[in-house]
Amino acid sequence: MKRFTSAALAVVFLLCAGALSYGGEHAAHWSYEGKEGPEHWGEFSEVCKTGKGQSPIDLPKEVKTPTKSIGFNYKPGPIKTLNNGHTIQVSVAPGSTVTIDGKRYELLQFHFHSPSEHEVGGIPYDMELHLVHKNDKGELAVVGVFMKEGKENPVVKAIWYNLSDKVGVEKPVEGLKLNPADLLPADYTLYRYSGSLTTPPCSEKVSWNVLKANIEVSKEQKEKFLSVIGKNARPIQPVNERTIE
Repeated sequence: MKRFTSAALAVVFLLCAGALSYGGEHAAHWSYEGKEGPEHWGEFSEVCKTGKGQSPIDLPKEVKTPTKSIGFNYKPGPIKTLNNGHTIQVSVAPGSTVTIDGKRYELLQFHFHSPSEHEVGGIPYDMELHLVHKNDKGELAVVGVFMKEGKENPVVKAIWYNLSDKVGVEKPVEGLKLNPADLLPADYTLYRYSGSLTTPPCSEKVSWNVLKANIEVSKEQKEKFLSVIGKNARPIQPVNERTIE
């Protein structure tokens, strides 16, 4: 696989959560609706329109292909929160990793979508968490966690409480160490497939690992997210010839 420079990787990961703006303080050239919505993303990046391995997809309720291994080694650490206009993103300190089929990836950041981008049997969840990783070869891996309306989530509560009032301004959270493992369900059974970033530039060859079990988020927490960000889910993409494990 092609190696990326550190600068190129930084651009890719910022784009993964929509953190880059082009011109002005926050002049986004893409959005989730209107003339710059998903149906027009191909104007910004051709692969968004022509790629055969795009994300998100509709996942089957059951799959026959055996699921391969995944191991989490997340650690508590300081965080920085950011409302970048497309999502709420949390950057984490180095040291949290995930191992996928023997490959070790480091967690860089996680962010949220509502409704969920992936669906299961044609049905979306209320929200979806994306934990974004890279390995030393520059390969990307994203862990997806479904979020269902239910009881209040204490980790989400802490993140929402510590958001900056200004869009595009990252806020270091003083006096709080967050363990991303607290956002994982107890069951690590998952779907795996080769996909893409779900925002422009829609780069492919991303290892997607979507946990089947969900965590909970309260109705108020979901509505708070929507009041700040709005709906931010890319429409479902064709599976084409891909295998879902």
